[in-house]
Amino acid sequence: MQKEKWNGPSPPLSPNLHVPKHRSRKRSTEENRTSHDSAKANGDTNLLVNDQNKYKSMKTRVLSSVWMIGGFVGIVYMGHLYIWAMIVVIQLFMAQELFTLARAAQRGKNVPGFRLLNWFFFITAMVYVYGRFLSKQLVKTISSDKMLLLIFSGLIQYHMIICYFMYIAGFVWFILTLKKGMYQSQFGQYAWTHMILFVVFAQSSFTVANIFEGIIWFLLPCSLIVINDIAAYFFGFYFGRTPLIKLSPKKTWEGFIGASVTTVLSGFLLAYFMGSFTWLTCPRKDLSTGWLYCDPGPMFKPNYYSLDRISAWVPMPWNEVGIMPVQKHAMALGLFASSIAPFGGFFASGFKRAFKIKDFGDSIPGHGGITDRMDCQMVMAVFSYTYHQSFIAPRTYSVDTLLTQILGHLSAEEQFVLYQQLAEVLTSREQIR
Repeated sequence: MQKEKWNGPSPPLSPNLHVPKHRSRKRSTEENRTSHDSAKANGDTNLLVNDQNKYKSMKTRVLSSVWMIGGFVGIVYMGHLYIWAMIVVIQLFMAQELFTLARAAQRGKNVPGFRLLNWFFFITAMVYVYGRFLSKQLVKTISSDKMLLLIFSGLIQYHMIICYFMYIAGFVWFILTLKKGMYQSQFGQYAWTHMILFVVFAQSSFTVANIFEGIIWFLLPCSLIVINDIAAYFFGFYFGRTPLIKLSPKKTWEGFIGASVTTVLSGFLLAYFMGSFTWLTCPRKDLSTGWLYCDPGPMFKPNYYSLDRISAWVPMPWNEVGIMPVQKHAMALGLFASSIAPFGGFFASGFKRAFKIKDFGDSIPGHGGITDRMDCQMVMAVFSYTYHQSFIAPRTYSVDTLLTQILGHLSAEEQFVLYQQLAEVLTSREQIR
């Protein structure tokens, strides 16, 4: 029997009828989008503040930061060589993360032999950079051993040509591995390798030069970057409303400005605290691990200024204040750490967006990879070294510098001739008999 078609009004829905869920979900999505657009239209910028997911990541980030800071303080206490070892380990992790990313960027194309070639170039760069930075400390350490001095003085004298031929060997190795159909991938990997060595290894290696000038020139810049990062995070966490840069959506102007003021003031105070310890201020002239004692020099001796004029208007608990010259330099370092060094992080953010990745790795919970934590440190390391060499380091030749050149570049016969001539000059001046 054929059913009659109902032309009247729609009957009421039965309670047992099921309404498709996708309609209500669609309506809910539209309502959320409408409320979001309405908030945006009304100028409600609290969306950066009211992100509920950030509280969970904050706990993980804080705990891992405490572990990192604790381990870092322990290594600094152990001394220069251990800090250098830590830097080398960090460089290895960073190279591993970026070499892995370079291979992934080839979209599954297996470039033959390039992993081994990457590390060969890395070792070549390490021999060249550390040979340049630490030759003086090496000669000072082995100067009492004639055999070691004879061997390493030759290596130091021909260090540049040795490193050049190491690089040429890698270059020839690369040419011999070229295969038809893979030229673009292989040259892409070659460019990647050199970019990694320049951006990562070369910049971070300046940190080692700072360490042996005095741990303070390594510890203070690193601390300022950490302080700036933490201050920017908390100021942005609680007050952030105005986005700073599109490359990093979570960065805000409130966090940037608050962190800048905090970093400059912290540099002024930290420099006075660190400058009070000879362990942090004395340069290491060899590769030993013993305790250091030295004259701190005028850089770490406070100059006292009277507060009589100020105390006449405002009651002060003391009549004078002592300020070390290093504190003024620390404020300059703090200004750079808070205004320019963050662009290293923005560069890394743009790099990650280009390859559609969140982090360079996952070795540090809540922070990503080692490279994610070192992006600003690398920029700061180069500036700290150039600033120290330009405004702080003595511009005259020291006895240690001349002795390094004599022992490292002159033969035994030439050293004896120099000794005789120097003795004749001092005798003619009646300074020796």
